[in-house]
Amino acid sequence: MNNFTDAIKHLIVINIIVFVAPQLMQTDYTNILALHFPKNEHFGFWQYATHLFMHGGFAHILFNMYGLWAFGTPLEQMWGKNKFIFFYFSSGIGAGLIYTLVNYYQFNAIYDLFIQAGLTDNEVIAILKEGSTNDIRVLQAITQQQFNEIFALYNTPAVGASGAVYGVLVAFGMYFKDAKLALIFFPVPIAAKYFIPIMILGDLFFGVTKYSVGNIAHFAHIGGALIGFIIAFYWKKNQFKMY
Repeated sequence: MNNFTDAIKHLIVINIIVFVAPQLMQTDYTNILALHFPKNEHFGFWQYATHLFMHGGFAHILFNMYGLWAFGTPLEQMWGKNKFIFFYFSSGIGAGLIYTLVNYYQFNAIYDLFIQAGLTDNEVIAILKEGSTNDIRVLQAITQQQFNEIFALYNTPAVGASGAVYGVLVAFGMYFKDAKLALIFFPVPIAAKYFIPIMILGDLFFGVTKYSVGNIAHFAHIGGALIGFIIAFYWKKNQFKMY
């Protein structure tokens, strides 16, 4: 069984503390630490880093921390602590940035319909805060489904280390491509070089269609995988050390 390497051990401990402490203190830090949409009043640039330590439930943190340990341990053993930490946060922050860009594109496509209907920016933001469609101009500009979509984009923050873990997963697949992996709901072992692309394609499919189950930030997963691939590919071709 893999030992806990330094960086992974500390990351897991911090994640557990951030998950448990608010429950013990009966305090909610979501508005401060979770990643909000940039137009939301609770948005802060630090959230691109802090949202990596927030999780939506026990299963969420359990699977992320297991993935971090299982796939990150051999990478930290190979790269060293500093290099792994740089990789982890680069993947996680990159995932948040790509997730925001995708959300901006989806948001603006609907937001422009509000503006075309004669609403001002302040009026649109006020409507999104209240969640009200009482203004006749709103009903004339967009459908209820579009309103629900833009309302969710504006008000639903992103939490979790999944983007960073996807980066770790991709790097693992690049360096240990013949390692056999399996999921609980698909217990047949498959080589990492096939298994990981299938997972990412699944996220891409669910991200661009309406078939996603649950409130999952698929484009954050894809973003973390993309950044992880770029960094791992470069490092594999150009070896160097970080002290």
